[in-house]
Amino acid sequence: QVTNEAKTEGKSELIPSIKFRHCCLLRNQRCITAYLYDRLLRIRALRWEYGSVLPTTIRFHMCAEEVEWFNQYKKSLASYMRSLGGEEGLDITQDMKPPKSLYIEVRCLKDHGEFEIDDGTVILLKKNSQHFLPRWKCEQLIRQGVLEHVIS
Repeated sequence: QVTNEAKTEGKSELIPSIKFRHCCLLRNQRCITAYLYDRLLRIRALRWEYGSVLPTTIRFHMCAEEVEWFNQYKKSLASYMRSLGGEEGLDITQDMKPPKSLYIEVRCLKDHGEFEIDDGTVILLKKNSQHFLPRWKCEQLIRQGVLEHVIS
């Protein structure tokens, strides 16, 4: 429109400057959009790296809108994980790197009783007993404090 006004007013020498300015504005808009998108990708990666609570040193360098976006992403991810894997949900943020072994050695920290694994074997989890179990079967018990991973 501005170029049409310049033509009608007889100021056609301004048209290249107007077009140049418009191209500069569009370029700046693309650069800002790319910067903001990269920033959001980094904030999203923070959720996977640090969990649902950010360290204050990182939070200090975020504006209010970024903190709000992080909280919304955190809620959305939690809702998605609850919708997976049945009643308890599935924590997809654990084991970000593939495990070296499918079986791990664990020590029982307190009496838990019988524990059945997939092949039908029943194991009695008594305090201070050690077992070699499938990693995915005992991860929840490790988080609950019933078992601890023995690293040799």
